[in-house]
Amino acid sequence: MDLTPQEIVAELDRYIIGQEEAKRAVAIALRNRYRRRQLAPEVREEILPKNILMMGPTGVGKTEIARRLARLAGAPFVKVEATKFTEVGYVGRDVESIIRELVDVAIRMVKEKRMAEVEDRARVLAEERLVELLVPSPAAAPKLNPMDIFWGLTQQTPPSRQSTEDDERIKKERRRVRELLRLGELEDELVEVVVEKSPSFLWEMPGSGLDDLGASFREMLGDLLPKKTQKRTMTVREARGVLLQEEATKLLDMDAVMAEAVQLAEESGIVFIDEIDKIAGGGHGGGPDVSREGVQRDILPIVEGCTVITKAGPVRTDFILFIAAGAFHISQPADLIPELQGRFPIRVTLSSLRAEDFARILTEPTNSLTKQYAALLGTEGVILEFTPDGVMEIAKIAEEVNRTAENIGARRLHTILERLLEDVSFAPPRGEKVVVDAQFVRGKLGDLVQDRDLTRYIL
Repeated sequence: MDLTPQEIVAELDRYIIGQEEAKRAVAIALRNRYRRRQLAPEVREEILPKNILMMGPTGVGKTEIARRLARLAGAPFVKVEATKFTEVGYVGRDVESIIRELVDVAIRMVKEKRMAEVEDRARVLAEERLVELLVPSPAAAPKLNPMDIFWGLTQQTPPSRQSTEDDERIKKERRRVRELLRLGELEDELVEVVVEKSPSFLWEMPGSGLDDLGASFREMLGDLLPKKTQKRTMTVREARGVLLQEEATKLLDMDAVMAEAVQLAEESGIVFIDEIDKIAGGGHGGGPDVSREGVQRDILPIVEGCTVITKAGPVRTDFILFIAAGAFHISQPADLIPELQGRFPIRVTLSSLRAEDFARILTEPTNSLTKQYAALLGTEGVILEFTPDGVMEIAKIAEEVNRTAENIGARRLHTILERLLEDVSFAPPRGEKVVVDAQFVRGKLGDLVQDRDLTRYIL
């Protein structure tokens, strides 16, 4: 990925409105990774990524910036909430599970890439299995006991002429079925497919902290445990996808996949730690809860650089880019322990959204909300049109409600649009044009916005 910082920001602008400071920071961090790869190995080893701390209210684009950045770079990305982790010694998630999740994402990415490379070969093998399912071979004759033949208790007979004719008939029938498969004539035929079931363990309960142990145990004993299978009846169309997946997996060198996934996670991984302000110590006082400072001290080695044992092998965290984020309404970055503060040298503040920002969010991004609603109602034959004054009226209402009630940023637009188009979505006027202008918006939401009590619960 050799995009310049300006090109990275331009790409982020397609999906995220405003927040130029944060976009510039992540663009430089991503470009520095490219620059680091061009250096000699002895120099490259000394250059560590500069982690980023984002500060700003909810709904202003912190998570979306990190997610879009990872997608743009083709990098494994994991989003975690700092509040889900507990200090060592308590029941709860271990901070090392962050890196294990990142490696799992990297493995999936590498597998998808490698499976795409062997897809043509896998498609041929899957077709052969489908042909065999549709035209099965005759039941095999019982195996002879070599000792019985030796003592003359039974005789080994040569293949009969009848069996040779049966083989020729089956080959001819399979050729015919193969042609029909390629023409798509047998897509609705039913076949019985034997698929493998992954062994399950009683202690694999998500969120218990034991799911990582179960995964590791399964990896260690994977080849020793018996493979459980089950028969499933499905159409040829469904079976083709299942068999294609199985055959592509068989063609992969999983050792090479694991090694590449580890390298991808180490060199390109991005970890987004949300709600980091919730584990800061400012203004909360003491109590019987799990120590927030203890969670910070557990996160510190991961961010600082350590080695975590995963199912793909040991993974170094030194060169993983960490992006932390929080609203910091009550606490401040200075309330984090000094060691953790020092590991996030780049700090950017994301500003609250204004009416002009909301108006741009509603219209400019590639996946803007107005385009989404127009496409959804278009399936019902409704032509939905948002006028500029209608968009601005929605934006002003969003700004007003965020100021008087809880500020939830751009997420307020989802609530307002759902309320605004509730009648149209419930009873779509098929074949008609619905124009959302300022008058339409005020007619639907005007009284509701003025009633502060209702606004708090409805908008």
